[in-house]
Amino acid sequence: MSKIREIINKTRTDSELLEGMRKGDSAAVSFIYKSCYPSVSHMILNNKGTEDQAKDIFQEAVIVLYDKITRDEGFELSSKLSTFLYAICRRLWLKQLNRRNLSLDSIEQDNLDIPDIADALEDHEAEEMKFNQMDVAMNKLGEPCATILKDFYINKKSMQEISDELGYSNADNAKNQKYKCLQRLKKLFFDQWIKDEQ
Repeated sequence: MSKIREIINKTRTDSELLEGMRKGDSAAVSFIYKSCYPSVSHMILNNKGTEDQAKDIFQEAVIVLYDKITRDEGFELSSKLSTFLYAICRRLWLKQLNRRNLSLDSIEQDNLDIPDIADALEDHEAEEMKFNQMDVAMNKLGEPCATILKDFYINKKSMQEISDELGYSNADNAKNQKYKCLQRLKKLFFDQWIKDEQ
């Protein structure tokens, strides 16, 4: 038996798994998938879903959990980890079915209203909305602003590199342009945010 398989098969407490996940321990994440995914897959397959949809929903639930534990150092589960992930997956799947005007057939109608879950999903949805709004704003920004901001913030290029690449006379001019681009992006972002809130 390989070392990794031994680690995965070792029983771990929920708090050890959360700590492992927080630290980026792949064995902890593998254990979570191995132990929690089957019940989620069963629930989705029995309620008008496919294996691929089950995988996508479970992946999104794991991301929600990861966001929660990395943003809130003191986060502690008020339920078992498997129950927490199952409940998130159940809510996410319900939303998908509602969008398609379908209902649940065999899903248990038990009470899975764990306070952490509502908070985690709300946080996740708010972050997702911000990313979508920023994406819309970036698409409206146009050139050369989109390139300047992506190169500086995402590609980590220096102002001198950006200046050379885009043909500015010096790094200070490129920096002034970046400032103007940021102001435009903020305006576009807040315009989009206001539009989405209405």
